[in-house]
This record gives sequence, C-alpha cells and structure tokens, in this order.
Amino acid sequence: MSRKDELTQQFLTLVTQHMHELKQDRVDKINHTSDFAAQLFVHPVHLSNTIKLTTGKSPCDHLEAAMVAEATRLLEETDLSIADIAYKLTYSAPTNFVKFYKGMTGVTPLQHRKQLKAQHT
Repeated sequence: MSRKDELTQQFLTLVTQHMHELKQDRVDKINHTSDFAAQLFVHPVHLSNTIKLTTGKSPCDHLEAAMVAEATRLLEETDLSIADIAYKLTYSAPTNFVKFYKGMTGVTPLQHRKQLKAQHT
C-alpha cells in the first residue's frame, strides 16, 4: 500500500471513529480537516491534497457525507426533534442544521420525515 493510500485509509478510519464518538455523545464539536491532520501528524494542505487525489473528494466532502448519513439515520430511527438532532450533531442552532441538511439532500429534515411517514402508510 502506498503512503497516500495509507494516509487516506487512516483518515477515513478517523472519520468513522469521530462519527461513532458523536453518536455516543462523547464529542462536543465536529472535527475539521486541520484536526484530522493534527491526529495524523501531517499538514492540513497535504491531507486535503492526498484525500482529493486518492478519492476524488475533499476531506470536507467525506465528513459532510458522514454527517448527512447520521442525520438521516436519526431522522428515520428516532423520535428526536429536529432541534435535538441538530444539537446532537453539534450545531449551535437548529436553523444551521436545517440549511446544511437541505443543501446536501434537497429536502429539509422535516420534509424527509414526512416523506418517510408517507411511504409507510
């Protein structure tokens, strides 16, 4: 395995671990590229360039995808309010979470829940 592939695998593992810690309420903020770079002892620009080269996506793209997946899971599998989900995902305001989710999925979290309920009736 090349060093680039190794660094990419380590980064993806850290993202998975970070999301697991988020699910367990063990973190109070979302890590940024610089946080992951520090954990991997590399410069943030080097990490960004390597991840982009090996996966075709930026580190932010990977983290945002993980956040959307977790938000969607919470919307589908829990009765938590949209605000509670926003806070669980470390958003300081539910409106920021709603904007993020809609920007990533094309629907608001509430619309997603309503669509899911409509499919099940």
